[in-house]
Amino acid sequence: MNLKPLTDDERTRAREKATAARSVRADIKAKIKTGEMSVEEVILSRSSEEAVGRLKVVDLLRALPGVGERRAAGIMTTVGIAPTRRVRGLGVHQRKALIELLATD
Repeated sequence: MNLKPLTDDERTRAREKATAARSVRADIKAKIKTGEMSVEEVILSRSSEEAVGRLKVVDLLRALPGVGERRAAGIMTTVGIAPTRRVRGLGVHQRKALIELLATD
């Protein structure tokens, strides 16, 4: 599939949109790390936002205090979430199971 070449203006707008999305995702992860926001809030209320929906679940879990690469992978395996899954791609049962598992920790 050939993509049409972007003009300089289109390229600039795309770059600004991508930068804004990365900023939103970084802000969400920072709020989770400090406890201002929970994973449940992100999954239930913010997953409809485009930038948050594109956040990888593993990155969301790693933002939790005390959760590293291995523990995040273990949580995802327990719940049955693929390593490459993004927040917007979680099914109803996966969301529920993830929220319940994190509530018991």
